[in-house]
Amino acid sequence: SFPPNSGNKEITWMMLEAGAETDVVNSVGRTAAQMAAFVGQHDCVTVINNFFPRERLDYYTKTQGLDKEPKLPVKLAGPLHKIITTTNLHPVKIVLLVKENPLLAEAEALQKCYRVLDLICEKCMKQKDMNEVLAMKMHYISCIFQKCITFLKEREDKLDGFIKSLLKGRDKDGFPVYQEKLIRESIRKFPYCEATLLQQLVRSIAPVEI
Repeated sequence: SFPPNSGNKEITWMMLEAGAETDVVNSVGRTAAQMAAFVGQHDCVTVINNFFPRERLDYYTKTQGLDKEPKLPVKLAGPLHKIITTTNLHPVKIVLLVKENPLLAEAEALQKCYRVLDLICEKCMKQKDMNEVLAMKMHYISCIFQKCITFLKEREDKLDGFIKSLLKGRDKDGFPVYQEKLIRESIRKFPYCEATLLQQLVRSIAPVEI
C-alpha cells in the first residue's frame, strides 16, 4: 500500500509502476484510492483507477496452452497499453490515439486488440477482488475499437469518417447524437448485468432522453 494523501500523481504513478498494491486496505479498511477520494485528491484516484501494469498485458503476447500463436502480437502491446491507461476516455481521443499509430489503425490489428480487451474485462469481473471500473473501461474501449473496424472496412474516409460522425452536432442545438448513442450502446452491451456499476449507470442514463 502507499500514502496517496500527498496528492502527487507522478509519485503515485511511480509507486504503482514499482509494484505497489492497489487493493491493500489500511487499519480502517480503506484502499489507497478510497483514502485519496476521502481527502479530495481526485487526480490520484484517477491515476490509481486507470493503472494497468504492462506485465498484465504482456501475458497475452506469449503463447498460452494449446494456442499456436499469442493472442496479441508483441508490436501491438505498447500502443494498446498507451490507450488502456489513458485517463481521457472521450471517444474522439481514443480514435485519435488509434489513428496516430499505423500499427493499430488496421482492422486485423484492432480485432486482436479488442478480443484481448474482452478477455481482460472478463478477468476483472471474475477475479477475487473484482474490479468493475476497469472491466467497464476495457469493454468501452473494445466497443470503440469494433466501431473503428466497421469504419475502416466500410467507409472511404475510414477513421476520419468516424471522428466526423462523433463530432457532428444535430442542427437545432449542436448536440452530438451519434456520440451519445455510441456510449449508451456500449453500456447496454456490457455482458455482466449483475454489476453494481452497470446498474448505477443504467439508472442515471435511462430516464434522460437524447
